[in-house]
Amino acid sequence: MTSLACELHCLLNKKERFTFPFDKFKLPKNGIYIIFEKGESFGKMDRIVRIGTHTGENQLRSRLMQHFVKENKNRSIFRKNIGRSLLRKDDPHHPYAEKGEYDTTSREGKQKYAHLLDVNFEKALEKRISEYIQQNLSFVVFEVKTKDDRLFWESRIISTLSNAAKAGEIKPSENWLGSYSPNEKIRESGLWLVNELYK
Repeated sequence: MTSLACELHCLLNKKERFTFPFDKFKLPKNGIYIIFEKGESFGKMDRIVRIGTHTGENQLRSRLMQHFVKENKNRSIFRKNIGRSLLRKDDPHHPYAEKGEYDTTSREGKQKYAHLLDVNFEKALEKRISEYIQQNLSFVVFEVKTKDDRLFWESRIISTLSNAAKAGEIKPSENWLGSYSPNEKIRESGLWLVNELYK
């Protein structure tokens, strides 16, 4: 019998694939996105490494632009997790790793942390994050119109894949960037995610 994880991969690997640069107007306004990463496979298929959605109305395109284009890791936890892994791949005890955790999105955060950050290093890191994402990631989307349905299906897909990983059915490659993540949940699940796992 084919597993649910295998059926999901079969279904989603067949959908139209988008790579950078992509025409955002070809994407639905509301939906769920599924991300694949170069070098990651599940059998003969590309392995899913992230599932995501949005809560605001008509924000799917904007969310994907935040991941792929806008160089602000504080607006995208996905970008932040890529950045954390890049730093720790360079050096497991990278001196800037702790500063990379600072969130300067809010005015309060800027007042508290801005003077501690190296602006030039931050810009260089954001560029590296963008280059990695744009060169190594692709995605498919499917339309889901209501917020409740989007959150329902996002959670179910994440849980299905993470439970398959926990059972040893799905495994990241030896060279997967997420293996350098400081977050144990990312390393163990093989997904660029920390929420909705193992439900």
